Amino acid sequence: MRLKPWPGFEVETRAMSRIHTERHRTQSIGWLRASVLGANDGIVSTASLIIGVAAANATQSAVLVAGVAGLVAGAMSMAAGEYVSVSSQSDTEQADIERERHELATDGVREANELAGIYMQRGLDAGLAQQVARQLMAKDALGAHVRDELGISEMASAKPLQAAWASAAAFTVGAGLPLLSAWLSPEPSLALVVGATSLLFLVLLGGLAAYTGGASILKGIGRVTFWGAMAMAITAGVGRLFGVAA
Repeated sequence: MRLKPWPGFEVETRAMSRIHTERHRTQSIGWLRASVLGANDGIVSTASLIIGVAAANATQSAVLVAGVAGLVAGAMSMAAGEYVSVSSQSDTEQADIERERHELATDGVREANELAGIYMQRGLDAGLAQQVARQLMAKDALGAHVRDELGISEMASAKPLQAAWASAAAFTVGAGLPLLSAWLSPEPSLALVVGATSLLFLVLLGGLAAYTGGASILKGIGRVTFWGAMAMAITAGVGRLFGVAA
C-alpha cells in the first residue's frame, strides 16, 4: 500500500531541496573541543605551576618567569599534540575513503547491496532500501558510502591545522589569565589570589563551553572546577613540601 504524503509535503520538499539553512551545534564540535581543551589546560597548568612555585617561597619575579615559560611551552605543546593527533585521524579517514573509491570502481554492485543492507538495518524494507541506495549512488556514490558506511561527515571530519591553531590560541588565552593575576597581586597573597581567580575563570569557561555545546551548565562547571582545584591543591602541596626557606 502506498502511503499518502502529509499536507504541505510537496512545499516542504521543494523548500528543502533549495537550501538547508538550519545550523546544528555539532557543526562547531571541531573547534569547540580544541578551544575548550586548550583554554582549560592553559588555566589549570599555568595556575598550578604558579601556585606550586609560589608555595615554595619563590619571589614574584621568579613566579612570573616560570609562568611565562609554562605559557610558551604549553601553547607549543598543545599545538603540536593536536596537529599530530588530528593528522593521524585525518590520514585514517583518507585511507578509508580511498579504499571505498577503489571498491566502487571495481565492484559497484556489491557496494550498492552493502549500502542497501545498512539502510535495512536502520529500518527500511528491502525494496525501499535498494531504491534509496541506487538513487543516492546515482548522485554521489562515494559521498553516500563515506557518510553512511564509514560515518564520516563534512562537519566532523578531521582538520589538523584548525585544531592546532585553536588549541594553541585557547591555551595562550587561558594561561594568560592566571599569569595576569600573578602579576597584579601582592607577593604575600599571590598563591591565594591566583587560585581564587583561576577557579573563577574555570567556572566561566565550563559554563560557556556547556552553553555553546547545549549541555548542562552546572555539569560543565563542575567538571572543570573539580579537576582544576585538585591540580592546584596538589601542586601547592608539592611546592610546600620541597620549598625553600624565605
